[in-house]
Amino acid sequence: MVDDFSKEYAEKLRTPEEAVSVIRSGQWVDYTSTLGKPVLLDRALAKRKDELLDVKIRGNLIDGPIEVVECDPEQEHFVYHSWHCSAYERKLCDRGLCYYIPMVFSNNAAYYEFFLNVNVVMVSVSPMDRHGYFNFSVNTGVAAPITRVADIVIVEVNEHMPKVHGGYDECIHISNVDFIVEGHHEPFNYGDREHTTEVDRKIAGYILPYLVDGATLQLGVGSMPNALGKLIAKSDLRDLGMHTELCSDAFLSLYKAGKLTNTRKNIDKGKGVFGCAIGSADLFDWLEDNHGIAAYPLEYVNRPSIIAQIDNMVSINSCVAVDLYGQVAAESSGSRQISGTGGQLDFLVGASASKGGKAFICMSSTYNDKEGKPHSRIVPLFNGDIITSPRSQVYFIVTEYGIINLEGRSTWERAEAIISIAHPDFRDELIKEAEKMKIWRKSNKR
Repeated sequence: MVDDFSKEYAEKLRTPEEAVSVIRSGQWVDYTSTLGKPVLLDRALAKRKDELLDVKIRGNLIDGPIEVVECDPEQEHFVYHSWHCSAYERKLCDRGLCYYIPMVFSNNAAYYEFFLNVNVVMVSVSPMDRHGYFNFSVNTGVAAPITRVADIVIVEVNEHMPKVHGGYDECIHISNVDFIVEGHHEPFNYGDREHTTEVDRKIAGYILPYLVDGATLQLGVGSMPNALGKLIAKSDLRDLGMHTELCSDAFLSLYKAGKLTNTRKNIDKGKGVFGCAIGSADLFDWLEDNHGIAAYPLEYVNRPSIIAQIDNMVSINSCVAVDLYGQVAAESSGSRQISGTGGQLDFLVGASASKGGKAFICMSSTYNDKEGKPHSRIVPLFNGDIITSPRSQVYFIVTEYGIINLEGRSTWERAEAIISIAHPDFRDELIKEAEKMKIWRKSNKR
């Protein structure tokens, strides 16, 4: 006989306004990540603006609008922070309304367990099941460690959140919840926001020959990883696996093409592993009640020692720029915060240690400024840009002009290889700079 939790549910049920009344000035409040954003509670908290001062809020890859931020541009009442900027949060940073928290995702749980205070966590969950559990759904990557340390836990039931199966920490029991909020939500449908370009397809084409049957994939955020997913779906590759912090429509494409079976994985055999998911309504429908999928906290998904156990692990991420030493900037342009470290460094280390593993960093060779003038993404030496991945950890780098491997290469070998995949219009200038930096051999072929 299953326990009846209806009485406890009714006792803990509150309106959004009643629930947020527990928040006090100066406290730390967590919104968790992605679809875990508490839409109704955020709106209710914003209405309390004039009653509160210096309430500090953390989020992560959250789409807009965030009402507590938009209602208080002077930041007297609410101060917002992000572990990894979405496109919306990036715009908040540009306006001085969001502060980035440096991190790597594999340590996310430890930050909360050992170092951070959480007075109130407010998180969207799927409707409670008959056993009294609320599912964290596509927010499993970060939610549970935050709720464990929070003084007060408020769950916002979202009728559209898919219920996903998990390895662990994919749910929270009603006994560990202080308040429950219900209400109407708009359906999720982020669609395919990343439009692939010819440059993306060329880069994907360079990577494809390095993949083998049975490889397990991590695809990062951006149009290039999506382009590769679509290219793989049309290839002859078979029995691919998924072990990724972010699950996107690229993996759904692989599944529909019959490529994604997870049958050759060393761990979590038969299951595609992910931490968070952003994508289309079709993606969320695929994840719903799918026994071939397992959501895990990022402390597991992104832990390099876990990643290294998977043979032929392939990590594919994007970046903003690379210098001639092989340093990678993937989260900022100068001092402008664009995204975050996320799991790039985790997967560089883990995939490099995998038997047969490979880690790719991808970028277009140039970008255009607001006036349409082209600039090289390969620069002599960073000056003010934030380094995401150190030169000692960088493996493959790919542009539309080729692919190089920097493992074990000296400074002059790196400069030569990196310049070889720069846009031809900038190569002579880069060679001159490499000569000044004394990392260019006169015998190098130009």
